[in-house]
Amino acid sequence: MTELSDRETDALAADYVMGLLEPADDAAAEQRLLSDDVFQRAVNGWRKRLADFDISAPPTTPTAQLWQRIAQSTKTDRAAVVPAGMRGATRGATLWHNLRFWRVTGLIGTAAALIFAFLAIGSITTSKHLRRDLVALAQRKPVYVAVLVSDATREVGAVVNAFANGRVELIPLKTIDVPQGRTLQVWTLWDRTVGPKPVGLTGQSRAIDLNLDELPETAANQLFEITLEPEGGSPTGRPTGPILFKGNTAKVL
Repeated sequence: MTELSDRETDALAADYVMGLLEPADDAAAEQRLLSDDVFQRAVNGWRKRLADFDISAPPTTPTAQLWQRIAQSTKTDRAAVVPAGMRGATRGATLWHNLRFWRVTGLIGTAAALIFAFLAIGSITTSKHLRRDLVALAQRKPVYVAVLVSDATREVGAVVNAFANGRVELIPLKTIDVPQGRTLQVWTLWDRTVGPKPVGLTGQSRAIDLNLDELPETAANQLFEITLEPEGGSPTGRPTGPILFKGNTAKVL
């Protein structure tokens, strides 16, 4: 079996998971999966990374009308892209004839429209580009979400979204009044022995990116809260003002 570099193994695993391999290469990849532990880990990693893009649905053959629209939008001769089943046997089937590819795009939903737009303008020319764009789409969906609620009124005041790439954002869902000389400070608590850590500061009710770069990776049941502090933030490094909203993270299904 041919030895591959780590980068080649990862690229092959991505193409295998997304169904972008030619039939012969796909069969070879399945054989490699049975005996190559490194390749198995790479495949499992890509399956987890793209778990939202479920490709388990039955394959669907694109209609002749769809092929015509693609040909027109890309200014390509239709005969060059019509699948084998619609114009007789052909050899050297490409990405356009790969049913697994259409299975992926059919299940991505709104993401499929974005990918189709890329295809239409010719920006996706290789599976490498497709991998990049699919991963970017996956990263736009948060991994964990915390709904911050007022203990006093049970109103939902904000949500915290934590993404796979490490970015964490706070989005207010209602206007929070900030008196003059005061500020809103966001805290997180993942370990009571460590205590809460400040991760954001703002003088008005608005969406902000939170700074968790120096903290452990966001996990399930991690507390986030918003307190009202003196202008410039808590002078003690711990919450001193009233807790306006708080909530714990939950994994997004």
